[in-house]
Amino acid sequence: MTPITEVEGRRLALSNLEKVLYPETGFTKGEVLHYYAVNAEAILPHLRDRPVSFLRYPDGPDGQLFFTKNVPPGTPDWVTTAEVSRSEGPARMVLVQDLPSLMWAANLVTEFHTHQWVVRDPGVADRIVFDLDPGAPASIVDCCRVAVWLRERLAGDGFDALAKTSGSKGLHVLAAVRPVASEQVSEYAKQLAVEAERAMPRLVLHRMTRSLRPGKVFVDWSQNAARKTTATPYTLRARPEPSVSAPITWGEVEACTAPARLAFRADDIAPRLQDYGDLLAPLLDPGDAAPLP
Repeated sequence: MTPITEVEGRRLALSNLEKVLYPETGFTKGEVLHYYAVNAEAILPHLRDRPVSFLRYPDGPDGQLFFTKNVPPGTPDWVTTAEVSRSEGPARMVLVQDLPSLMWAANLVTEFHTHQWVVRDPGVADRIVFDLDPGAPASIVDCCRVAVWLRERLAGDGFDALAKTSGSKGLHVLAAVRPVASEQVSEYAKQLAVEAERAMPRLVLHRMTRSLRPGKVFVDWSQNAARKTTATPYTLRARPEPSVSAPITWGEVEACTAPARLAFRADDIAPRLQDYGDLLAPLLDPGDAAPLP
């Protein structure tokens, strides 16, 4: 029988709690739900008001993975949804606004991916993101070198850059932007990616051509397009271990000499929040946003 749990007055059916989702570590679905419940205070502000795309992995990372952008069948009527324009026509998407919605979504076993804009201003970005993706034998260590260059370049234009791991192989560099059309942010991000390639031609690539990627860090500026989404801060990832897209300090970026030093799992996050708080909190403060040049 599926247990019924009450979360802030909402009744939730939480299923298969003993199911092992991460075989390498024995991490169960119950532990996934516990992770989101314990760290909800940090996660929710980064989800709130942003239409969510779900990358579902109900049988673990070795099972079927599939993206869900539309509201999933069986979504409770108390979960907030919104109509969002897409190239193929309008769609209705989920907004994870509160703890009950977060726990309902986590029960689907999903990565959370969000846009760089909020639902009241679709296509108007309030942040910029660079997705640094290493092509083997390059690693996150090489991404850190590129991230430091981007931090300094962004600072020259008045931006206070922040960093988080992707929870996979790479790194994300972000900054708060005063609301402006996503197309303009994409153009600016591409400009900086091109500059980075010119400054570090043996290390950096701004083009998406996969044949050019081995040994280089692809600076993916295209994540700023209005239609694109990026892994939300603190989301668990569908990887062999319960890895997390974790905010990190610039000291950690500069000191990274091995990929393992920036590999964070679910159990690492609560202690890090105690030590550092939410390192990406400035993204949520309009006062910390800088205008696009």
